[in-house]
Amino acid sequence: MLVVVVYDIPDDKRRSKLSNFLEGYGQRIQLSVFECFLNLEEMRQLYDDVKKRVKASEDNVRFYWISQEAVSRVLTIGGESPQPPPKYYVI
Repeated sequence: MLVVVVYDIPDDKRRSKLSNFLEGYGQRIQLSVFECFLNLEEMRQLYDDVKKRVKASEDNVRFYWISQEAVSRVLTIGGESPQPPPKYYVI
C-alpha cells in the first residue's frame, strides 16, 4: 500500500528531523511530501514514530493511505509514477 505523508512544520529543526527520518521510509517527492510503500504494521509504526517527533499544537502532518488499485490510476506530469522499491537487490 502507498502512504503519502505531507507535512507543514514551521520549526526548522523539527522539520529537518522529520524529513531525515522519513527518508528512511520512502521517497521524497517534493520538499514536504513523501511516498512510502508500507504494509499495515509498518504504517502503524510510522504513524506512532512521527507522532512522537512533532508538536500537534503547531505542526500539521497528514497520512494518506492509497490502495494498490488507486496507485495504478495515478497520473503524473513532470515526474515518475509511484513505484514500489524492488523486492530484491543484487550486490
